[in-house]
Amino acid sequence: MNQHVVPTYRERDKASVLHPQTNLLKHLETGPTVITHGDGVYVTDDAGNRYLDSGAGLWCAALGYQNERVARVAHDAMTQLAYFPIFRHQSHGPAIDLSEKLLEIAPVPMSKVLLQCSGSEANDSAVKIVWYYWHGLGKPERRKIITRTGSYHGSTCVTISMTGNPAYHKSFGLPFDGFIHVDSLNYYRSAKPGETEEQFSQRLADSLEATILREGPETVAAFWADPVQGNAGALPPPKGYFEKIQAVLKKYDILFVADEVICGFGRTGEMWGSQVYDLKPDLLVCAKGLSAALLPISALLINEKIFRVMTEESNRIGAFVHGFTYAGHPVACAVALEVLKIYEEMDIVSRVKSLEPAFLGMLDSLKDHPLVGDATGVGLIGGLEIVADKATRKSFGPEVNISGLIEKHARKAGIILRITPGRIAYSPPLIITEDEIAEMGRLTRMALDGAWADVQAASA
Repeated sequence: MNQHVVPTYRERDKASVLHPQTNLLKHLETGPTVITHGDGVYVTDDAGNRYLDSGAGLWCAALGYQNERVARVAHDAMTQLAYFPIFRHQSHGPAIDLSEKLLEIAPVPMSKVLLQCSGSEANDSAVKIVWYYWHGLGKPERRKIITRTGSYHGSTCVTISMTGNPAYHKSFGLPFDGFIHVDSLNYYRSAKPGETEEQFSQRLADSLEATILREGPETVAAFWADPVQGNAGALPPPKGYFEKIQAVLKKYDILFVADEVICGFGRTGEMWGSQVYDLKPDLLVCAKGLSAALLPISALLINEKIFRVMTEESNRIGAFVHGFTYAGHPVACAVALEVLKIYEEMDIVSRVKSLEPAFLGMLDSLKDHPLVGDATGVGLIGGLEIVADKATRKSFGPEVNISGLIEKHARKAGIILRITPGRIAYSPPLIITEDEIAEMGRLTRMALDGAWADVQAASA
């Protein structure tokens, strides 16, 4: 008698799930790695393999992969008010409490909070508010948005247009017109011989000003920047960069938006990346660490100058006609509030500062590897430059698939690495210990050794 064979998760996944950021044809052949549970900075797959996650998922699992305390809060919130919108003069306690808390801890004075569901939504909403602001001032021609090469600001059509990485635009008919990308801020890759970081930063600021003048300052609405560039490989800015950039923006009355989706809530060794680099944004976008990825939520913080114009414009046309169904979800707000309480109890900023020397030391210790050209970081975010030749800083060609080789050996070693073209990016859960940081370095070296052996074998 034939027994019914139950398909595995891997087989069922290939038959039903469409995966982001994935080679879809290859996935039909290989299937997924199915993660079944997590504990601290580790996750385990359905084959029993345990991995140290050096990237906190997608930069977001700040408290790791299990938290009963927050689960109880979510349960209690759901039994009290499982859902209610905050549209049309309606509100609820969790949305009010969370908004007040965010205004209290904001790096610069802010006036109001617009709650959303993801970093993409919050950045997309910020673009609309920037345009709304300039319309309210009678300057609708100010529509152009400037971002940097290597930036990532989301996956909506607008935010992917802002993203300074052509790989995200191919075959989508994007980016839209009016989204301008200025120079990469990778000092290691882009500095001229003998150029100091300060001189490099001045050259980038001069290039930004030249771009503004070429486009016409009267047409430029805002400049977007993440304090540390995540998509570029967890890349900190060169010395003096933001001081010089903000001077240019002020000169031409261009709004400044800080994308703190990755950097916010202790990641950089301060509550905000804006505090590390003395940013004075008009709008601030946050997500990821806001709930430690335990539920989807984001927020856009708006200063009084912009809010004042918004109130007048909404009154003129009848309403601020914008919103998402799940924005300000009471359960997500309650979870985010509890996460912020946990950060306070942990003294998350002091904790990250105390771990920073071990983390940066771990990155520096890998600079002697043949594949590593440089290491940079701040707080608990940073990365390694991957090179084919240290002397010339030459990158590997696509035929080598160095990223794929490193990832293959990383999984064998038991570590999840976030590998971008030319860099390995690190942003471990903020609960990581010094011993786990050391282990992260040891496992990374194993992955690099395996990839280097493959490169040598292929060229032999």
